[in-house]
Amino acid sequence: MRNKGKKVSGILLAFTMMGGLMAGCGSSNDGNNAASNGGNNGSSTGSTNSATTANGVDISKEVKLVYYLWGSEGVANKDILAEINKKLKQDINATIEVKYIDWPDIATKYPLLFASGEKFDMSHASPGAPVSYFTLANQDALVDITDMLDKVAPKLKAEIPASTWEATKVNGKIYGVPSLYSEFTPTGYAYRSDLLKKYGMEKISSIADMEKYMDNVVKNESYPPINGNADDAFNMYRMLVETTDMWLNAPGINTSELNLVTKSPEDYKTVFHPAFTQEFEDWAVKMREWADKGYWPKDIMSSKVDAGTNFRAANSAGYLTHAQDWIGKYGMDTKAQPDANLDFYTFAEANHKIKRKLGVENSTVISSTTDNPERSLMAIEKFMTDPSYYNLIQYGIEGRQYVIEDGMKKTPANFDEKKDGGGFAAWSLRNDKYNLPMDTENPIRSSLYEQWNKDAINDPYMGFSFDPKNVSTEIAAISNVNQQLGMQLMLGKTKKDPKAAVADYRKQLKDAGIDKVIAEVERQLADFTPVN
Repeated sequence: MRNKGKKVSGILLAFTMMGGLMAGCGSSNDGNNAASNGGNNGSSTGSTNSATTANGVDISKEVKLVYYLWGSEGVANKDILAEINKKLKQDINATIEVKYIDWPDIATKYPLLFASGEKFDMSHASPGAPVSYFTLANQDALVDITDMLDKVAPKLKAEIPASTWEATKVNGKIYGVPSLYSEFTPTGYAYRSDLLKKYGMEKISSIADMEKYMDNVVKNESYPPINGNADDAFNMYRMLVETTDMWLNAPGINTSELNLVTKSPEDYKTVFHPAFTQEFEDWAVKMREWADKGYWPKDIMSSKVDAGTNFRAANSAGYLTHAQDWIGKYGMDTKAQPDANLDFYTFAEANHKIKRKLGVENSTVISSTTDNPERSLMAIEKFMTDPSYYNLIQYGIEGRQYVIEDGMKKTPANFDEKKDGGGFAAWSLRNDKYNLPMDTENPIRSSLYEQWNKDAINDPYMGFSFDPKNVSTEIAAISNVNQQLGMQLMLGKTKKDPKAAVADYRKQLKDAGIDKVIAEVERQLADFTPVN
């Protein structure tokens, strides 16, 4: 039943080339923060419970399960966890100790967690994590739960559709429990509707509309349209990719950089770098024009403050982000700027290429180093199928962290952030069935997602895990090029004319080995078939 497996190989190699992966991850927090360090591995404590079995599994000995989550620890997290553990002790004779990997440390500490051989029980996993879910499964870092589900967690297995389970499979086996939370994360521009109305405009639904809005901001306001920092270079690149034909992100180069793409979902086995297209050159020229017009500050490359923070301080007319971040920050944005009434221009919408996020993209996995795989799976089942557990792990203690009024989750009147603040970044345990509408979340979420779901497409690369070992040197060199000239091009900050700078960028990519990387990606894709 356990899969202790062989030593995880290649993980350290993989993560050294993915340091930038989490650059924007804090923005997808969705309001559930958590993180700390400390604790020990899952182990038996020797105490007993009145029940000796559950679903045919011996639970006579109490065990402590170590659960790794991302984020920073809230002051009330230990109190919330104490309530969770009271229930777990009663139901499955187990308790949980949460260990945290703080946001700035994810790119390094998450891969080391699996490479080190540390004994722990559960963790968040994703195909987009610093080490992919599929890589971890292929390298025996995770427990195969395929056969265990029927006996240990039958309710959980029944709760999740067969098609969702199918998308988690690696070589026909299930290594993670996927979330049941509907989510879309296309990139876009959050902008002020009050200003739009002031300028006699109705909506931003194209780049031309966005330019008209930004021209008016520059002319009429004391702050720029996008008062951000260097990270917006990658948002500008995402705008290029998501507004151009049916281009989609492809594997091989970190998507937090200027990554590879494919020209359409049907052509997923053929990839290229946009730098070598006319569209890219034209975009670089446009970025210089935008910079010269003052759409962002002259010091954007050195700024330490993001545009979202500046918007909330009335120092920016909008910010670039993904849809779920805009929706999740509704309460924060509205409190800071109550008259702004932010709307969102979704770059990928016009070309009908908004991608669904499948359950496997936020999964809970059991480490192959665990001594308690059955009890770990039982705990996961409780969190995802029992609303009393769900509310604790997702929202905290009712009456302290939240109240429910008219079916809506709200912040209690006596809530004190310094004493009551807390929560867990347990995205992978979310379930639409038990999710509460929140007054801090944009009420448009449900109708917007329903609309997007009608035309949404599946990621053609779901289930594919690129192995970079044959091109690790080239990928590192390409990353250096992207972090310098690539970012400058996307913010119109090159010393040379943009067309000349694009020519330099192309040469630097060639010298860094871009052709070799593309060939390796296509070689590995040759026999790949999407799981969806």
